[in-house]
Amino acid sequence: MIRLLLGLSLLSILACSTKSKECQTVFFGGEIVNPTSDYVVLYKNDSYIDSVKLDKGNRFAFNLQGIDEGLYHFDHSPELQYLYLQEGDSILIRLNTKEFDESLVFSGQGSEINNFLIEMFLAHEDEKPLIYEYYGLKPNEFVMKMDSLKAVKTNHLIDLSTDNQLSEKVISVAKASIEYEDLIHREKYPFKHKWKKGANKIPELSNSFYEYRKSIDFNDANLTYFKPYIDFLKYHFGNVAYETCMKNCTAQEKPTFDYLHFNRHTLKLVDSIVQENDLRDILFRNIAMEYLLKEHTPSKQCESFIRKFQSLSTNDKHEEEILQLYGNIKKLQSKNNLPELFVTNSDGQKISLKDISRKKNAVFYFWSAVQKSDIKHTVKRVSKLQKKYPDHKFVGIGLKTSSKQWMELIEEYGMQKENQFYAENFKEIQTKLVIDNRYKCIISKDTLVVDAFANLYTSL
Repeated sequence: MIRLLLGLSLLSILACSTKSKECQTVFFGGEIVNPTSDYVVLYKNDSYIDSVKLDKGNRFAFNLQGIDEGLYHFDHSPELQYLYLQEGDSILIRLNTKEFDESLVFSGQGSEINNFLIEMFLAHEDEKPLIYEYYGLKPNEFVMKMDSLKAVKTNHLIDLSTDNQLSEKVISVAKASIEYEDLIHREKYPFKHKWKKGANKIPELSNSFYEYRKSIDFNDANLTYFKPYIDFLKYHFGNVAYETCMKNCTAQEKPTFDYLHFNRHTLKLVDSIVQENDLRDILFRNIAMEYLLKEHTPSKQCESFIRKFQSLSTNDKHEEEILQLYGNIKKLQSKNNLPELFVTNSDGQKISLKDISRKKNAVFYFWSAVQKSDIKHTVKRVSKLQKKYPDHKFVGIGLKTSSKQWMELIEEYGMQKENQFYAENFKEIQTKLVIDNRYKCIISKDTLVVDAFANLYTSL
């Protein structure tokens, strides 16, 4: 069937007799094992391009015309991954949702850059525990270790470009996938080192440590929606804001004590340096989101910050999102009613959070097949807490997974079915409960909120 899809795509290309952009066909298709959704959805940046329903064999096919070269992403809910498309591509994929990123393989014309990007993603994931240990090293030793890891990936890219005819644009994206993940760790280093060594202050770093900052393009439109680039900019501007404030501000204003003051610094930096409009708006949104999620207590200061954000941002969608977040944070304050949300039990029956917690002390926690490696630790932690707090009901809610896989994981990890529920509408429950990290939990008493911003490991 995959060969048939590829054949049809090639026929459509041959049938096109003109060289106009509208007639330049790009094919993207493949097979998804253990699908978690009926559809594959394609996006360019944050704009919807098209969606295709899986057939009976769990296969899909896009035939696209007149598209711009560059980074896209495809969504098979609840997962997504990057896809680089250019004129003449005919790309096939095969993946198994139980190991989405690890099983993803591209083949056909245009597969080289896409396989490289997924390899880099997996390599960076694998390196995280190693780099965590590197944070304890002295600055020059840390730099040497990071340079060594980067060199391996850079040599891989050199081999790839030698064996394949890659455009400058393709090579620049491939380089970015190496560079910015590396630079994120360099920006993290002083704070991670301080924490790891139990020091009172961050280490003094020579000017050479941050030499790379001089060559950063803070207005790369081609990378505006590329996560490694955005994440680097977030860390970078946060660090520079911190450094500036520690040098120039009074003790009472320093960011350790005042999130509002610190994030105002960060907004000002982005406003003064970044000119690319979409990039500015994305960074403003991220700064506002991070501030509200750390503060998560309504106040005049929060409202002042939101007004500042509104004066800078030109994206109506982002403004609506920030206002909605602040509204939901206000609704989740102590002694308010739990939101009117429904989840599904193992018998397929829908039940509200209020009914689950009625006349009980309840702790709602969350787990996901997307972070399968965490489930074992979560189950162990909950078992310990159940013994410590026998008067509390611990309620697990499965997110971002299919109902079938949810049931399989309950069985696999020996969870108590009567205390496990499935969230069918992830977006709704994430938004209304402000789920921003994997260890978040919500403590309630007889349908009323006690603490909606608790942590499963530090609050109980």
